[in-house]
Amino acid sequence: MSTTRTGIGTFTIRPLDPLKDAELLHAWVTHPKAAFWMMQDAKLQDVEREYMRIAAHEHHHAYLGLHDGAPAFLMEKYDPRYVELVGLYDPEPGDVGMHFLVAPTDRPVHGFTRAVITAVMDELFADPGTRRVVVEPDVSNKAVHALNEAVGFEPVREIDKPEKRALLSFCTREQFVAARGVAV
Repeated sequence: MSTTRTGIGTFTIRPLDPLKDAELLHAWVTHPKAAFWMMQDAKLQDVEREYMRIAAHEHHHAYLGLHDGAPAFLMEKYDPRYVELVGLYDPEPGDVGMHFLVAPTDRPVHGFTRAVITAVMDELFADPGTRRVVVEPDVSNKAVHALNEAVGFEPVREIDKPEKRALLSFCTREQFVAARGVAV
């Protein structure tokens, strides 16, 4: 569990409890703003099953992000040698894959999503073994491409995954530090 303080508030990240958190996640992943999460038609049991599967996986982990103590985002961390990107690129030692989803809200806060991705990157780079974060968002998700670029990601190439055409992008610790303008 880690904590990041920003001008927007305090972010805390804790392991996801697939059963206790399933109802909350279900509302998030089926929301129209979560279309790129590809779970629009999921039932509560589908969400429970998916996050139980992740919890049981040795190389894939899910976390719930809290903003000032309230649930605010979902973060997934995975080893791309075994999950998501197997055979789609040549992984390097210290590569860590990441997904994040900000909870839908009726009262958006300017800069909130950027603060969330920064907190996620802080969490990933808190592990000294993490040398590079790897993401594979849908090529048409322009909003996340801009966010990724803002925290230091560089697009490498488009790749074809079974569920989507994705933009493979990398961010090294040095790129993240440079994008933030402060030490990690």
